[in-house]
Amino acid sequence: MPSTIYDVTTWTIPGLPGTTAYTDIGAVVNSIIADIKANQPTQASKPGAVVYIPPGDYSLKTRIVIDISYLQVKGSGHGFTSSSIRYNAGSTASWFEVWPGGSRIKVENTDGNSEAILINRGGSPRLSSIELIDFCLDGLSFSPNQNSYLNGKIGIRSTSDTDSLRIAGMGMVYLQRGLVITGADALSVTGNFIAECGSCIELIGSGQACLVNDNLVGAGFVGFSIYAENHFGLLISGNNIFPRGKSSVHLKACSNSSITANRLHAFYSGMIQFESGCTNNLVASNHFLRQRESFPPFQANNNGLDDLFGLVHINGSGNTVASNHFSFDVAAAYVQPLGATPTIVLVKSGANNFVATNHTIANISVKTVVLDGSTVNTKVLDCGSPGEFQALAGSSYGFRATP
Repeated sequence: MPSTIYDVTTWTIPGLPGTTAYTDIGAVVNSIIADIKANQPTQASKPGAVVYIPPGDYSLKTRIVIDISYLQVKGSGHGFTSSSIRYNAGSTASWFEVWPGGSRIKVENTDGNSEAILINRGGSPRLSSIELIDFCLDGLSFSPNQNSYLNGKIGIRSTSDTDSLRIAGMGMVYLQRGLVITGADALSVTGNFIAECGSCIELIGSGQACLVNDNLVGAGFVGFSIYAENHFGLLISGNNIFPRGKSSVHLKACSNSSITANRLHAFYSGMIQFESGCTNNLVASNHFLRQRESFPPFQANNNGLDDLFGLVHINGSGNTVASNHFSFDVAAAYVQPLGATPTIVLVKSGANNFVATNHTIANISVKTVVLDGSTVNTKVLDCGSPGEFQALAGSSYGFRATP
């Protein structure tokens, strides 16, 4: 069998010797995938291959389409550096470097497609064991407004059901949507640096038994840092989630999932949101910090939610919010609506939710737990004083104040 390790810098496209990884890495990787198919044509032996991207700057004009299993596309460094700081800094003439580095793919997308990398194949079985590791996808610009987070570019999108897809050690910057995965089973999104994107991680359609762990993540005010819908058994743990996404973690119709041991920092309410009847989920041992936007170019922006929405907003039943640390540090003059008492945890709907042993530190008076009138049989234990708890008329609950 021919070699199953390909170096994009030494690969020549048959019939197109003038196209190189430096001029169009998308065309080169697609040609390599075609070669893998040609050399592994039978069911009996398809070990897959490794596509290696050495450190360097590579233009992507043609979308990469991955339609084979057991493929690893691997670089030698995620190369992330802040583009927002550069674009807002004024003169950078004295800087040592001004662009992302490592194994850097410049997402130019002159072929009319929005994705840098598309994972898609019809038929059976579903695609399995694809790995994208240790390289940078740089969207380059949000022209004409570098603070808009809008350019139509997507880093990685999977539109097929997949099993054991692995995204690790990647850098993604200045993309409108970083990672968009549909129909994932045993997905692993681990150790990535995805920031200054409109949305960072979106798990859509449905999924089960997936991991989003140990990432550095921060979306723009137009999108999600971490979003998942119709997921069962999703584990979100050990992430450092920066401002200024419109939410830090947003779950829609998810069940039996865990959000644990994350550090979340946000400029808006709605840091964790449960939408459309999330059930039997755990939010535990996370550190929340809510502050006002500190960077002048973005202080006029927000996510449209006021401070009565809650840092944690629960819709659904059987959920647990326990042993979290909340720090609320916003001057009263910037609370919305003006004069309101901010809410830390709002149980908006559902039955048999459990809120316990959360610790809140705030620079102003807050309501640590608020129950909507539609909620039933909520248990609230050791989350603050009687004056910090509010149950609206119609709700049923058990309450024990912090001793």
